[in-house]
Amino acid sequence: MLKHLAPAAIALLLAIGVAPRAAQAICNVDYRVQPGDTLFSIAETHYSDRSRWTLIYYSNQHVLEGPSVIPGKTLHIPCAQQATTPDATPLRKDDAEMKLLTGGGFAPFTDQTLPGQGMVTELVNAALELTPAPVSYSITWEQDWSKHLFPMLDEKQFDMGFPWLKPDCAANPTDERCVNFHFSEPLMTIPIMVFVRADAAFAFDSDADMLGKTLCRPEGYYTHDLDRGDRRWLSEGKLTLVQAADPGACFRKLMAREVDAVSLNLFLGANTLISEGLRDQVIPLERPLSEEGLHVVISKRHWRGTSHLYRINAGLKALKADGRFQDIVSRHLELFWAQLQ
Repeated sequence: MLKHLAPAAIALLLAIGVAPRAAQAICNVDYRVQPGDTLFSIAETHYSDRSRWTLIYYSNQHVLEGPSVIPGKTLHIPCAQQATTPDATPLRKDDAEMKLLTGGGFAPFTDQTLPGQGMVTELVNAALELTPAPVSYSITWEQDWSKHLFPMLDEKQFDMGFPWLKPDCAANPTDERCVNFHFSEPLMTIPIMVFVRADAAFAFDSDADMLGKTLCRPEGYYTHDLDRGDRRWLSEGKLTLVQAADPGACFRKLMAREVDAVSLNLFLGANTLISEGLRDQVIPLERPLSEEGLHVVISKRHWRGTSHLYRINAGLKALKADGRFQDIVSRHLELFWAQLQ
């Protein structure tokens, strides 16, 4: 395979018509970022598929500044992992010492119908296998997510739950999640995108571009990234937030020109575009609005909270060090994007 392919060489391949397809990508190479590059444009060059920018994003978070690329930095362009059988989970038992709680309908992260029951489920399985103090564990699926934090985890019916977003606890220490739960290190981060009509003259190059706009998110969704310390878009009335019944309703408002944009995590947004029949009519802008971590949580009143979080955090660190983290994420990303084609 190619390594350290120069930008000029890539340009030559494109000029003579050897554009890489998803199955014949220019991958497993190192690429030096050029002025004007974005993760979208780099994915277009190497995979002929802008949607696969997430493969680059998750392989290079140690050199990225959030989701932004920096000219002169070197990125590794991975090859997509082919679908394989999920790793065995020898510590997972029905009657186990540690009981975990999750739910479905959160593709590609958690769902019992997904390979390995989802990307995050596989990451948790692998992290608990690699922890220096492994214990047996069970995973229970409760499809009503509204019951998870309160009462089930708060009342310690289960030891830990996943995957959950962490509010800005430093800025909002009275948030009920911050008051009641400890959070692990992020299992992974997800980009929160701005979706707009393809025919709209809407740029999001800096935060100033959002001022005065009307943004839609579903009811019950977090808003802390819209009102963090450097924004205060909501508390100071700089942006209008419309809350619709569900993601599809937000996109219908967008197409009816009732809102300027919709903000959702990349994966939920992509799934909803397909289900609403809006492929090519609505597009994500290249600059994410924010990045949010997905965490394991445990009640602050749990007597084994420190030791259980240590197991997750230490196992996750080992998982990233031995390369399995990237293998799991890449494989699930490829499955996700393939099923949307």
